[in-house]
Amino acid sequence: MAVATGSSTHIIMRLQLDVDVFSFGDIASCVSAAGGDIIGVDVISSNKTHTIRDITVNVQGVKQSQLLGELLSAQKGVKVLQVSDRTFLMHLGGKIETALKTKIKNREDLARVYTPGVANVCTAIAQEPEKAYTLTIKRNTVAVVSDGTAVLGLGDIGPAAAMPVMEGKAMLFKQLANVDSFPLCLDTKDTEEIIRTIKAFAPAFGGINLEDISAPRCFEIEQRLKEELDIPVFHDDQHGTAVVLLAGLINALRITGKKMEDIKVVLTGIGAAGNACTKILLQAGVKNIIGVDKNGAINRDTEYDNPYWNQYADITNPDNLKGSLSDVIAGADVFIGLSAPGILKVEDVKSMAKDPIVFAMANPQPEIDPEVAEPYVKVMATGRSDYPNQINNVLCFPGIFRGALDCRATDINEEMKVAAAEAIASVVSDEELTETYIIPSVFNDKVVKRVREAVVKAAYETGVARKELRE
Repeated sequence: MAVATGSSTHIIMRLQLDVDVFSFGDIASCVSAAGGDIIGVDVISSNKTHTIRDITVNVQGVKQSQLLGELLSAQKGVKVLQVSDRTFLMHLGGKIETALKTKIKNREDLARVYTPGVANVCTAIAQEPEKAYTLTIKRNTVAVVSDGTAVLGLGDIGPAAAMPVMEGKAMLFKQLANVDSFPLCLDTKDTEEIIRTIKAFAPAFGGINLEDISAPRCFEIEQRLKEELDIPVFHDDQHGTAVVLLAGLINALRITGKKMEDIKVVLTGIGAAGNACTKILLQAGVKNIIGVDKNGAINRDTEYDNPYWNQYADITNPDNLKGSLSDVIAGADVFIGLSAPGILKVEDVKSMAKDPIVFAMANPQPEIDPEVAEPYVKVMATGRSDYPNQINNVLCFPGIFRGALDCRATDINEEMKVAAAEAIASVVSDEELTETYIIPSVFNDKVVKRVREAVVKAAYETGVARKELRE
């Protein structure tokens, strides 16, 4: 999620102050010079020579915070010990913890949860492995796995730096869908080692959520794991984006009155998300999709070094169009951006068909500024939280895994993904549907329930559910 440019935040600066030297007026002057406002002052400790105080300041962004730190550090008798904000404070010590479902109160409880009683449970599972779903955490636990190579638009920042994102995902799993999960950030970029490692710990989990793994390795990792494991594997960067995109498009087409099978779609950025979005749109009935990357429209007359682009050409661009984005977007009903800021021009939008739909989802800066595009589009969506119609994966993955776990699915297939998208779209009623409200809020409690129900139904219909269906 992006933060609006210039949005204010509170920071807390812990200062060690020399009681004989410092002047609080000088501190207030520094805050004012940096463009901040003092919200509060708290004394942490004090002695005859020094006092330590926390100064809470409202600032307009990172630059103002840095400037304030520099100004205060230059003051005689002032030492800046620490600077934090509410976001950092929320992450102190991590954001998740394990909890007990039953407390061990006495020796008898100990004997039941551990030795010797636990041996009977272990033996039961050894004799009937499926009992792991009823007698262990496998029933309701997902591994959130990353190698830290493609994090939140930050790129390759490594496994340790990726942990806060994965912890946040675990929080969303639990709060929105009551799915237990645990972040596992792997210190390797080797495709085979990642596959081998996930397969080794998979018996403890009911599902695998892959996250922030760079393309093209993410394709092989997911495909191999789907083939070699009997639990659902879901790469959220690909398929979560695709599901929510389709949900938004379903509702955008309700507004324009156009049909999936009739529209022309131009999609930029043929990476992990671009491939998944294309496949789900084809599954949903779209027949004319043209993919555009840095070399222009993906076509069947060009042999690409990227094998996935050759595969992409085989299933898209029915008229085999060639040229730049500006060349192929003429007459398009829908633009989908999963690429880079500023690549879509006003002239391109003007050349689209009547009532154009633009999903510009590059973060933090979309393919076209929404304010610039607004006069010329019927429906606009982005990946940002500070504009209407945010395409947010949080609408997707909690309900999908809730459903997959509940029916013990072996896979999350295309039919289940389309069903999830239709369920998300259905949350927005005809009375609520407008050009600026095509996607429900992530806090709408109907979303997980409907997605879960749709996913379970699709899993049974496609034969990937293992739990006996009870009428």
